[in-house]
Amino acid sequence: MKSISMAALGVLASTALSVQAAPIWQDFSISGLYGENYKVVDDQQTTATIEYAAKVKYADVFFFLDQSRGGDHSNTTYSELSPRLSLSEVSGKKLSYGPIKDVLISTTWERNRDDFNNNFDNFLYGVAVDLDVPYFQYFNLNLYRADNEKTHNDYQMTITYALPFNVSNEDFLVDGFLDWSTAEADHASELNWTSQWKWNAGKHISPKTRLYLGVEHSVWNNKFGIKGQDENNVSALIKYHF
Repeated sequence: MKSISMAALGVLASTALSVQAAPIWQDFSISGLYGENYKVVDDQQTTATIEYAAKVKYADVFFFLDQSRGGDHSNTTYSELSPRLSLSEVSGKKLSYGPIKDVLISTTWERNRDDFNNNFDNFLYGVAVDLDVPYFQYFNLNLYRADNEKTHNDYQMTITYALPFNVSNEDFLVDGFLDWSTAEADHASELNWTSQWKWNAGKHISPKTRLYLGVEHSVWNNKFGIKGQDENNVSALIKYHF
């Protein structure tokens, strides 16, 4: 299993390095989140998040880092780096059929550091398909094998999506992800469906300003793989894209 982890790390590194090439597009944002009724760690939580996404010729990459502070003043730093390698671009052949736009090698590095000494580095590797779904800006399906550092290895499905829409002259965006992972001997199956519902207030400042106000809705069953720890809460959100 260690050799597979090293291979996954190699794909992560090589794909991430390719992003140093001039991007076709890129996006950087920072956001603030405040919510209550969280489970497992602390009831209240304030989170600052930075996100970066980019597309280059052979790959795309998504990175985020959450810096969270609980109501008891505990601190958690959690990040994910998710490079994906386009098999269409690498092979020079369009791997599209029906709603499938592309097939990719998909990897993720999950890293956690907190005040409770629950530190880990997990490596996920698998395949992905980008789908052409009407009205959606993007809709991606990733299937992973997870090499977990502190729990038994499992399998994970991740869906990411973005749906822009307009009401009168106002611009809105619903985007988010759904993670589902399998149950293993030492943890329950998890489902985490998190969506952000945002209004672009920035367009009233200038046409190109993207300052979003809204909420984040999180449904998390068996949070952290703990049976019966279910969460359903709404948090206040502000997000600015540079």
